[in-house]
Order: sequence, then structure tokens, then C-alpha cells
Amino acid sequence: MSLLRSMSRVAVASSVHGRVQRRQRDRWATVAPTADTRPPAPVPAPQPPAEPAVDLLAQLERLGRLRDSGVLTEDEFTAQKARLLAG
Repeated sequence: MSLLRSMSRVAVASSVHGRVQRRQRDRWATVAPTADTRPPAPVPAPQPPAEPAVDLLAQLERLGRLRDSGVLTEDEFTAQKARLLAG
């Protein structure tokens, strides 16, 4: 009788294990397509603003006006202009 009982337990355990395995496989099959495992897309580098060229022009015009009005000497104007153009 003991052998029959052991075989019965093995059969039940095998059946339960098979059902659990199928249920888990089905559950993972429905979850897997929705999960996004790809790494996030790289963030594009920010574009440098186009205004520095306009700003540089405005600063040069301002320096010219300061020179013309006598606030800056010719040497000061030349030095400041070189500093602006150097970056």
C-alpha cells in the first residue's frame, strides 16, 4: 500500500506542478510584450543658441559708440574688441 500511496502523491504533485508551470508561462507571455526592456533613448545634445553672434555684434556696436562718445580711448577700444573677438 505504501508504494501506491507514494505513486499517487507523485502523480498529484506532478499534475499540480504542470498546472502552475503553465499558468506562470501564460502570465509571463502576456506581461513580456508590454514590458519595455530597451535602454532609454539617448538625449540629443542641446543646440548652441544662435544669439551669441548677434550678441557679439551688439557688443561691438556698443564699444564703437563708447569710443565715438569719448568714453573709451582708441587703445581701450582695440583691447576690448580683441577680447570680444577672441571669445
